[in-house]
Amino acid sequence: MHIIDKINQEVVSYEKKKLNGGNDSPLAFFSFEYFPPKTEQGVNNLMHRIDRMVTRFSPLFVDVTWGSAASTLTRSLQIASHAQRYSGVDVLLHLTLSGMNEQQLKSVLDQAKSAGIQNILALRGDDGGIMLASKGCDGGMTHAVDLVRFIRKYYGDYFGIAVAGHPEGHERSEFSLEEEVVHLKEKIEAGADFIITQFFYDPQVFVNFVHRCRNEGINCPILPGVMPIQSFSSFQRMTGYCGTRVPTEVFERLSPIKDNDEAVKEVGCQITIDLCQSVINAGACHGVHFYTLNLERSTSMILERMMR
Repeated sequence: MHIIDKINQEVVSYEKKKLNGGNDSPLAFFSFEYFPPKTEQGVNNLMHRIDRMVTRFSPLFVDVTWGSAASTLTRSLQIASHAQRYSGVDVLLHLTLSGMNEQQLKSVLDQAKSAGIQNILALRGDDGGIMLASKGCDGGMTHAVDLVRFIRKYYGDYFGIAVAGHPEGHERSEFSLEEEVVHLKEKIEAGADFIITQFFYDPQVFVNFVHRCRNEGINCPILPGVMPIQSFSSFQRMTGYCGTRVPTEVFERLSPIKDNDEAVKEVGCQITIDLCQSVINAGACHGVHFYTLNLERSTSMILERMMR
């Protein structure tokens, strides 16, 4: 099933329950991201983890990332196929132009289709998710909008298509945030169905981004990407690497406990909950997309507390 159809159904259902005072959770839906481990044992462990998390929480979908220059092609397809066929969840498979030619793109899309996968996250090129852009396709396509057009040209409406958004602007982009939003609109007009954003820790950044998109005429769902804080060192590394702005109050909550990983994880969960509730209460979205980093505990803790 196309994920956009599921999103629309969940939003309608959520709003009806809200009118009747029947909502137990602030989230209409949520989804999980996973990346392919480097070893076969790691892949097996991850597939078991996906099975557990899907059974326990029933996410709307899961997405599986794609390594730079198709370096994880086999493992990405293996995990995505398992989740689609055996975990009982719709899969959003990342696909990038980087290091691929048109024949290779068709081969991957054909394999995805054979596995029952009906949703693609179309990207220019990345290093493990939607976070970092790199080179284009060997066949002459250079931007994600070209991949969206390619999929629509050769596969029609078979695949639902998502694209990436960057609320703070792409850290390697030569364009202003306003210009990036114009380019994002081009992807939607080319046939993309919805947007998943880069992670952020300032809720106002996302709210402002959604307003900017709406003013530009982008009316599709925009899913906020959220990354639970696992440790202070990984938090600093990821935010520094991706150029993510961190509000002063977040640092003030984490700095006194930065050497205590358990305490950081606990406070980090509450920070993520506050973040999710802020963007939802602002009316900017109905659901969120969790960058799990293949870890189960923090995402589970967050959902357990939000769904009480």
